[in-house]
Amino acid sequence: MNGVIENIDFENYISSFRKHLYHLFREEFDYSAISLKRDFPAEFLAEIMKKKPLAVAIPKLHGGRGVSVKECLGVLSAASYESLALSLMFGINIALFLEPVAKYGNYSVQERVFKEFIENNAMGGLMITEKAYGSDALNMKTGYEHIGNSYKIKGEKHWQGLSGAADFWLVTARKFTPTGELTRDIDFFVTDNSNPEQHIPMVERYNNLGLYAIPYGINQIDVVVPEDQKLTPESTGIKLMLDMLHRSRLQFPGMGLGFIKRLLDESLQHCQNRIVSGSPLINIDSVKYQISRIQAAFAICSGMCAYSVETSGIENDLSGLSIEANTLKALITDLMQESAQISLQLAGANGYRLDHIAGRSVVDSRPFQIFEGSNEMLYAQIAEGISKMMRKAKEANLYEFLKNYPTANLSAAYFKEQLNFNLEAGINQRDMVTIGRMIARVISFQFVLQMEGFNAELVEITRQHILMDLTMFHGQYISKNSANPLVEYGLNSDWMNFVS
Repeated sequence: MNGVIENIDFENYISSFRKHLYHLFREEFDYSAISLKRDFPAEFLAEIMKKKPLAVAIPKLHGGRGVSVKECLGVLSAASYESLALSLMFGINIALFLEPVAKYGNYSVQERVFKEFIENNAMGGLMITEKAYGSDALNMKTGYEHIGNSYKIKGEKHWQGLSGAADFWLVTARKFTPTGELTRDIDFFVTDNSNPEQHIPMVERYNNLGLYAIPYGINQIDVVVPEDQKLTPESTGIKLMLDMLHRSRLQFPGMGLGFIKRLLDESLQHCQNRIVSGSPLINIDSVKYQISRIQAAFAICSGMCAYSVETSGIENDLSGLSIEANTLKALITDLMQESAQISLQLAGANGYRLDHIAGRSVVDSRPFQIFEGSNEMLYAQIAEGISKMMRKAKEANLYEFLKNYPTANLSAAYFKEQLNFNLEAGINQRDMVTIGRMIARVISFQFVLQMEGFNAELVEITRQHILMDLTMFHGQYISKNSANPLVEYGLNSDWMNFVS
């Protein structure tokens, strides 16, 4: 690796990287045109990778910058300011391949793999999801056998980011028992696509709605890997998976921050310059409200980044950090989509194009609410986790519990009126999702409060919007909505029968 890049101070490095991306995306290449086509052009991606951005997730022992969370989030944010797809590409590599290999991989494998990343700009990804087992990973059907000094792995995966493009994969599989059944635990294997015995082809490419730069599809797995390419968990493979996925979720704010900041900057500029009836758009009260929503999202995301830096280093076991990890992933991806929708609304008809930052942002941010756990599922898990702790503490009142909860004890007091109610026994799932949305906002506001010296006006804007959201969600909860869909809804429902 270039010693200048390896040893340069990070502030100087990230400043140089931002300028590099700005030049490539807006001067040397036409990203608006590139964004309309599948995959990054090879020469474009090669220029991006000249700055060795993935070195932030490689240990210094192997020529990298040392796996600093602050540096990883900084690179993700710099990338997402120009392209959310590029940031996700980096995020897949960092959180779902490089960090797990750095933490759990055999030294000889680390040496070979990291060398390829440093010298040849290799890419890596993770294979978990199967057609029938998206959120139900523990029941995956990809299996393996231990034969001699190797593992034979066979199965099928889909919707893996960088399908058909990654040079290395982390493949998840369950062990076959002598009776042909699959064990409960999950194991992880590094595969090298350059080795014919380990090559995993993409047999079908999906026509994904957004994120054109990232290929997705179906992958057929029938490979043989040596023993040293199996990751070594500290206890179980399931705990390894949770540690990895929670760490990944704690890196979502890195992708979110640059993305939201770009939408904020673009929206402010547009609304200051767009004249309607002799006055700039920014003078319209409803426009002020909408932009302040994006600013609140920016502040929340900033607090999340600060929390992630303090919490998610690879030296830490994050397998038990489900509430905070789920909070960061679910809430920031909701705010990314909301910010994109606001930006498009403010841009007007011109924004309704894939070659416009606003239109592209809507379709590119939408899947973030689905992958790595659908947000509804994660919010429900947040509420279930808190409810379980409340029952254990023999506390029924949500406010009384949160005012003593470590990541909400400062922020809960700001929203006492909205949180001061008892959680009833046997809450249905839709209400658990609503409670999860409330808890996520209270926790996230605490991260904002903990940034000493952060812009006080942005903090107040954020408080007001969270207060409004909590009031709305509390209203949803007490409404006791029990509406269920009619399967045979056609009976007496044709409007033409009710007019002359």
